[in-house]
Amino acid sequence: MSTKTGGGLYCELYWGTNLSEAWSYGPEQAPVHAAPDEKAPLPLYGFTLPEEPFLFAERTERGWRIHLPPAARIERKLRGDAYGPVPESEQRRDNGRTSVDLAEGTTLRLFEGQLSLVVQGSVVKERVGPLQWKDMGWLLVVSALFLSLPVGFLIAGPTPERQAEANTRALQLAAKKEAERRKALGLDKPLRPLTEEERTQQKPDAGTGVNVPGFFRVR
Repeated sequence: MSTKTGGGLYCELYWGTNLSEAWSYGPEQAPVHAAPDEKAPLPLYGFTLPEEPFLFAERTERGWRIHLPPAARIERKLRGDAYGPVPESEQRRDNGRTSVDLAEGTTLRLFEGQLSLVVQGSVVKERVGPLQWKDMGWLLVVSALFLSLPVGFLIAGPTPERQAEANTRALQLAAKKEAERRKALGLDKPLRPLTEEERTQQKPDAGTGVNVPGFFRVR
């Protein structure tokens, strides 16, 4: 099993199944000490610690080494597997203290009472460094382009003359479309009065003639 891990450290503290707190440490932040104190790098309450602060994690040439509190039980799982015991052959013992190397893709879980501490490698490989001169140059270029947009709009934007010209073009286009529509409907020719000849040629549109008596009743 490879124990190489070049990233940081990520810890989650659970009370039962409820996540209580979480901490993340970059690879440059080593070692990590624990104590029942909010000001400690790892504020660890509920675990029995032989001294305060307690060396909980330290960097080695091959990654992280986790030092276990004396009363804590430990489990381990590989990526995608279930938790299981850590073999005795992989537990280091020195002066009554036990430590375990945190392998890449491995998660450790420490138990004591109702508390459990989950420890795994962090995805953070390294802290982002300060801006370089070339980064400052790109930042200035982007800032100049961003600031030039409103200035360009004020210079090349619509003026009252351009707005009036645009309105005139829009009215002309609308009138042209209306003329084409009237022509298609045959409404483009003006009306004229009928001549006497056209009036005599018109057929009456009053229906069929009916002879009505001079006096009748309707019931």
